[in-house]
Amino acid sequence: MSRIGKKPISIPSGVEVKIDDRKVIVKGPKGTLDLDIHPHVEVSLVDGLITVKVEDETNVSDRALWGLFVRLIGNMITGVTTGFERKLEVNGIGYKVALQGKILKLDMGFSHEVNFPIPDGINITVEKNLITVSGIDKQFVGETAAQIRRVRKPEPYKGKGIKYLEETIQRKAGKTSKS
Repeated sequence: MSRIGKKPISIPSGVEVKIDDRKVIVKGPKGTLDLDIHPHVEVSLVDGLITVKVEDETNVSDRALWGLFVRLIGNMITGVTTGFERKLEVNGIGYKVALQGKILKLDMGFSHEVNFPIPDGINITVEKNLITVSGIDKQFVGETAAQIRRVRKPEPYKGKGIKYLEETIQRKAGKTSKS
């Protein structure tokens, strides 16, 4: 049995949840999100609590969907109330980041400057070597941060590149000269 799936989700004040056929729509102060529901999952709204049920509680794949959909709906409610953010740090001599309108300009030691277009629904701020990616959709914020990190992943010898702020890089010893 799914422990996460059994717990009902409470709806905070200022958030409106609507269940429309096979879709959950969450509207809050920061925006609106929607989610398509899997055919084996049933979502109901009773007295300000959202409950999720599955077709067969003994089926392993259905139990996985049970917990997944509770978390997805919970993340939607958190997103429209407080939002999500990921912070990236740029390390390396000569590596620069600048924000120019809806384009993030990354100078990462290549022969050219990399222009990253900022998608709709995502806010990016830059302070010195720190990039903050924020938005209401947790999956979209994480994917956008991963795409920015992919421009120049941190390398293990000097630690140069773009890394998540909380990420630690396993450093390797370089070549040693013979004496």
